[in-house]
Amino acid sequence: MMEDRQFLIDLAKMKMPFGKYQGRFLIDLPEHYIVWYKTKGFPNGKLGKQMELVYELQLNGLEDIIRKIRQDYT
Repeated sequence: MMEDRQFLIDLAKMKMPFGKYQGRFLIDLPEHYIVWYKTKGFPNGKLGKQMELVYELQLNGLEDIIRKIRQDYT
């Protein structure tokens, strides 16, 4: 459970490390970009898992949960 909490905190603080949207918080990436990765394949490792969660959150309109966590932990 603590690992899940830390994963969400890390996601809230994570910025895109490369590409067109480098430096933008993952949760703030445009939906079309995340959908493109969904069809292309998310990167391996933690970044891919974070982006996959962003996809699910955006799909369900829950991005504000992560933005609230970012406010609380920055």
